[in-house]
Amino acid sequence: MRDITLLDTSLRDGSYAINFSFTSADTAIICQGLENAGFEYIEIGHGAGLNASKSGYGIAAETDEQYMYSAANALKKAKYGMFCIPGVARLEDIDIAASNNMGFIRIGTNVTEVEESEPFIARAKSHGMQIMANFMKSYALPPKEFAEKVKLSEKYGAEIVYIVDSAGGMFANEIDDYYKAIRERTDIKLGFHGHNNLGLAISNSLDAARIGISYLDCSLQGLGRSAGNAATEVLVAALLKLGYELNIDFLKVLESGHKYINPLMNTRGIMPLDIVMGLADFHSSYMHHIQKYATLYSINPALLIIEAGKINKVHVDDAILEQIAKKIGDNEEVFLGKYNFFRYTGGEQDDR
Repeated sequence: MRDITLLDTSLRDGSYAINFSFTSADTAIICQGLENAGFEYIEIGHGAGLNASKSGYGIAAETDEQYMYSAANALKKAKYGMFCIPGVARLEDIDIAASNNMGFIRIGTNVTEVEESEPFIARAKSHGMQIMANFMKSYALPPKEFAEKVKLSEKYGAEIVYIVDSAGGMFANEIDDYYKAIRERTDIKLGFHGHNNLGLAISNSLDAARIGISYLDCSLQGLGRSAGNAATEVLVAALLKLGYELNIDFLKVLESGHKYINPLMNTRGIMPLDIVMGLADFHSSYMHHIQKYATLYSINPALLIIEAGKINKVHVDDAILEQIAKKIGDNEEVFLGKYNFFRYTGGEQDDR
């Protein structure tokens, strides 16, 4: 079996689901639990990454530096890292991270905007950080064009490039197609970050491992934005059952998830709009736009999401949304409270 590295993102992507409320103490104890279980890579901080609290994407319970200090002092062997979205983060935020001994950085751009990552990769490289490039909304480009973006990211200095199923709507055969196209151009290390809107985060992660993708993201109890991520406990169990040799203590993983994350889970099952987003390849950070026009025109938000996804899978334009809403128009009265829009925090892509 090929070597598989699991990167746990409970403390970063998971923070979306709890309104960025992880504290420094939470960060320290969960980092310790994950390290004791054998994890080498642990992602922390605000869901939208460096400088997000100061950039209008929801204020986290702690500052970036407080999260960094907490993780750096809690961990003895594992590397901690944070997310970095150009336009949300500043170049100087990478300098601050380096001064706090951050071991890896994940530079995330929409797959159509990889060029924006160049100065950020260069700055991280100057500090000797391990650099991962996350291609958000990977499904928005066909495989061959995606592969060209991978080559570009590699040229900039990224060491690992992630296929990212941001809306949780991809299928295994699509991941295979991206992998094949990339391998025709480069042998760079690859990762996969899956969301669970169509219930496929685990199976897609397993297929990614099968075809040769060596880095897989997961979060304890599946805690994460929208329908959540591949659940760490389930992914570890499935990989072990398939015969992968993981240097991870499965029982300690179960203990951490049950003890520290399960009490935070305030929903059960997959919410209807999460499934709709998976169907439409629609990113949940734009949900407040959907709420606005669904409320204004009293229409089913699912219809708005589906039609918006047909037009643009990367960005949302208010004028176009309003046109769609007017076209749908004159629907029967809709009780929007049942959709729990408060669950969808973020908006990290609005200005991109």
